[in-house]
Amino acid sequence: MLESLINPKSAEKRPWKMFFVGLIYASLSLILVHFFFPNDSLANGMTVVAFCIMFSLPFMYYMIKQEEKQDEEIEGFLHVWKVHHDAIFAFMWLFLGFIIAFSFWHIVLQDSNLLNFQIETYCKINSPGDIEKCISLYSISGKAVEFTGSSTKSMRFLSIIENNIYVLIFTLIFSLVFGAGAIFILIWNASVIAAAIGIFTKYQIANIPLGVARYMIHGFPEIAAYFITALAGGIFGIGAIRHGIRDKRFLRVVENVVILLFIAIVILIIAAAIEVYLTPVLFR
Repeated sequence: MLESLINPKSAEKRPWKMFFVGLIYASLSLILVHFFFPNDSLANGMTVVAFCIMFSLPFMYYMIKQEEKQDEEIEGFLHVWKVHHDAIFAFMWLFLGFIIAFSFWHIVLQDSNLLNFQIETYCKINSPGDIEKCISLYSISGKAVEFTGSSTKSMRFLSIIENNIYVLIFTLIFSLVFGAGAIFILIWNASVIAAAIGIFTKYQIANIPLGVARYMIHGFPEIAAYFITALAGGIFGIGAIRHGIRDKRFLRVVENVVILLFIAIVILIIAAAIEVYLTPVLFR
């Protein structure tokens, strides 16, 4: 029933509708885990992600399948972007819906287990020297404060690019194995950003808009790169199955996939520069 709320064709014409779909899917995920698994070891961040994946897979699969059909008829950088940009915008609105719903319900429900793995991931990135102390400090039951690292900007810039390239590779692999499989990476990133927003806002609902602005200045282009990668991997996989590797139409698909991956890498570098050099200036 949920997958009938909106179809891929409608999403491409009005991508902003996906924002509300993301709100619904992510909200249901946290609420169901919180109330169906109270005080249970099953109620954790990975369970929330699993529920959200379950809701999102039908849309993700049909969207990628639809994009592959269009990809057979086009070639060249501008044509590739013209055909696929609506789908990318739809995915971005969906992602924003995920982030806001995850952030809001995480604070409202006051359940430290809901995004526990996500907070642990945040601590591994920002405080690798003392992860346990970081988790106890930053969890919803602790005193959230903004962490500031001591590494130089150039070191942090290279570190972020390295981490983002790894995520891009995993996104590509997931989408190659199963066209819509990259939704795991994307929902996981949304939940980690939501955990970071909770920490930045000190778990105050009124500060969520500021937290979203803080992380999405660089988060939007970064996640757009992952969506483009997921789209490229899904298109490649479906194209190989439908036509075989010797078909001329498949060669055209491969060319377009390479273009999409190049765009994704360029966007990731820009996003890393924004995160290191611009965001700290705007949000001290």
